[in-house]
Amino acid sequence: MTMPPLLKEARPKQWAKNILVFAAPGAAGVLNEWGSLWRTLLCFVALSLTASGTYFWNDILDVEADRVHPTKCRRPIAAGLVSINTARIVGTLLLVSGIAVGFIPDWRCGVAVIVYVVLTVSYSTVLKHQPVLDLLAVAGGFVIRAIAGAEASSVEMSTWFLLCASFGALFIVTGKRYAEMKELGEGNGSTRSTLMAYSLDYLRMVLAVSLGATLVAYCTWAFATKEISGSSWPSYELSIIPMLAALMRYLLALEQGRGGAPEEVFASDRTLQVLGLIWVIIFGLGVYVG
Repeated sequence: MTMPPLLKEARPKQWAKNILVFAAPGAAGVLNEWGSLWRTLLCFVALSLTASGTYFWNDILDVEADRVHPTKCRRPIAAGLVSINTARIVGTLLLVSGIAVGFIPDWRCGVAVIVYVVLTVSYSTVLKHQPVLDLLAVAGGFVIRAIAGAEASSVEMSTWFLLCASFGALFIVTGKRYAEMKELGEGNGSTRSTLMAYSLDYLRMVLAVSLGATLVAYCTWAFATKEISGSSWPSYELSIIPMLAALMRYLLALEQGRGGAPEEVFASDRTLQVLGLIWVIIFGLGVYVG
């Protein structure tokens, strides 16, 4: 079944990234409370609407570059299936609606949604052309999602949790650039100007640093959470195993040239899906069963 152009431009598959809003309340064990779950769901909807709005505006700004990209040329705006004027109207409506919904669960959640929009717009207009800052800006968008979920459910995020989310996001974003460079070749900046400034070796180094930092932060957070919870079952410590395996599996996908779209890697890699399920079960037992 062919997806309508406007819906395709909204990129509903990308909404999966907003599942990060459930990270903090899930780790805090409050998702079994209807109030917290409802507010977090509203946060998810708010970020999904605003994300789709920014996709419209990003593709308007990048329409010429997208037309020469091997895969982005099929996006509705680049392919001429959605007019620029229509894209402007729909993109603006989505942004306004998303921000409005963001203020329903908590005003701080609404502010986080606005910060997300400002960061995304800044990325689309300026930061995407600045090496290193482009990586940090996209990674920051993932972190803001996690913060928005915490604010929506009134959950306090620990320092180690925030560090894990930050370096984990940097790992995913750098991996996406790495996969894109492997596909297009080093020194090819026809579709993304910052690729001219990077090399595969440099991106491998960033991947190694961010992966190591993610694991250190997660391990520290897991052991600290175990001490605070007082649980006799080592669920938090055991969750480190599938987490490590999943990160290594994704790193393998990058080396195989399959990491250009992280959500598609997860959707197609059965082993990664099983590891994710195992992590959810183990971690869920620690949080909600103890």
